[in-house]
Amino acid sequence: MLPAATLKDLVLASLDEDKAEEILCVDLAGKSSIADIMVIASGRSQRHVAALADHVLRKVKEAGHGKARVEGLPNADWVLIDTGDVIVHLFRPEVRSFYAIERIWAEGGTRHAAGAA
Repeated sequence: MLPAATLKDLVLASLDEDKAEEILCVDLAGKSSIADIMVIASGRSQRHVAALADHVLRKVKEAGHGKARVEGLPNADWVLIDTGDVIVHLFRPEVRSFYAIERIWAEGGTRHAAGAA
C-alpha cells in the first residue's frame, strides 16, 4: 500500500496530465475516519470524466496500490474512486455545481494549480 501523500501526488499528477478542471484537494485527517485526503475535480464531458477515472484507476494499480473501488463509471456524471486513504470525486461541471460537495468538506481545502503535483 502506498502512503496517502504518495497516492495523492499520483492522483493529482494523473488529473493534471489529463487536463482535469478545478482540482481541489481536501485534508480529511482528523475530520473523518473515511479517508485522509479527498480530491475533487471536473471533466468537460461524460467521456472526459470516464477517461480521467480510467487513468487514475490504472495508475493506482500500476503503482502497486492494488485495486481501488469505483462507483458511477457507467454513467460518468459523478465517479467515486475509493483507494482507502484517498477518495477521488470526478464530476461533470453541472453535476458538481448541483451537489456542491466541496461546501461540506472543503473548508480550508486547497486548489491544486495545474502542473504542481
